[in-house]
Amino acid sequence: MEIRASTVLPARREPIELHTADGLTLVGEVALPAERPPAATLICLHPLPTHGGMMDSHVFRKAAYRLPALADLAVLRFNTRGTTSDRGTSQGAFADGEGERYDVAAALEYAEFHDLPRPWLVGWSFGTELALRWGRDPLIEGAILLSPPLRRAGDADLTAWGEFGRPLVALVPEFDDYLRPDEAAERFALVPQAEVIGVEGAKHLWVGEPSVRIVLNEIVRRVAPGAYPLPERLS
Repeated sequence: MEIRASTVLPARREPIELHTADGLTLVGEVALPAERPPAATLICLHPLPTHGGMMDSHVFRKAAYRLPALADLAVLRFNTRGTTSDRGTSQGAFADGEGERYDVAAALEYAEFHDLPRPWLVGWSFGTELALRWGRDPLIEGAILLSPPLRRAGDADLTAWGEFGRPLVALVPEFDDYLRPDEAAERFALVPQAEVIGVEGAKHLWVGEPSVRIVLNEIVRRVAPGAYPLPERLS
């Protein structure tokens, strides 16, 4: 069976709620391997909600559909404050990346309390800025950034991540709207351990199954290398 854009593989999928330190309830979902404990955890931070970003943004939705079965990963997705998806609407209002610090903290607390192992942050666009600014927590193993714009997150955040010392991987589309590979390599030089990967032919939104496969494979290569490369067909 070929794995297509709409393929949903077996997993234990549970609706969850996150509770922030400033009193909000956020809605989300955790997807776990169907028959065994997860080997590692992805905490997904979605694109800009004022431009349609949410926990169901397609790369994260496909990660939750595939990676518990293909790579034994737990995939935790949630709507940041004021964001709506089919799962529902999180309380609060969009805070331009400031109040969302509490949303990131709530997701990390959930992972710790529920013994989700080896958490990695996976941010996409706006979510990369949340990861860089608010994700420097000893709990995490590292972060993977998809289409980082480096707007709200700046040089001070990059320098702080360098001092933090955890792995940082940036997947930068060749035709990104905000930051392209050459400039990204210069900006991320402030993080000695950063790995910047330019992705030929890709755009900011990673539209199309070939782009999605690249992203999921690069995530798995770092987080669950024994499952790399991901199969394109199931026997």
